[in-house]
Amino acid sequence: MAIFDYLFVASSSVLILSGLAIVGMAVRAYRQTANRALIHLSLGFSLVVAAAAVTTISALTLDFTNAKSLLLINSGFTSFGYLFVFYSVITY
Repeated sequence: MAIFDYLFVASSSVLILSGLAIVGMAVRAYRQTANRALIHLSLGFSLVVAAAAVTTISALTLDFTNAKSLLLINSGFTSFGYLFVFYSVITY
C-alpha cells in the first residue's frame, strides 16, 4: 500500500471510531431518558459510520477504480445520515 492508502485508512478509522462512540453515547442516553430524538441521532451517525466503512473497504479492495460510484454512495449515505441527525436536533 502507498502512503495515501495508509492515510486514507487512518482518517477513515478515526471517523468510524468517533462515530461509533457517538452512537454508543446516544443509545446509552436513550436508555436513561427514553427520548426518541436520541434514537434518530444514533441512527444518523450509524449511517455516517456505515458510509465511511463501506467506502474505505470498497476503495481499497477495488483499488480506487470506479471512484465516482464510491463517492456517490458515500455522499448518499452520509447525507441521509445527517438528515437523521438534523431531525433529531429539531425534534428535541
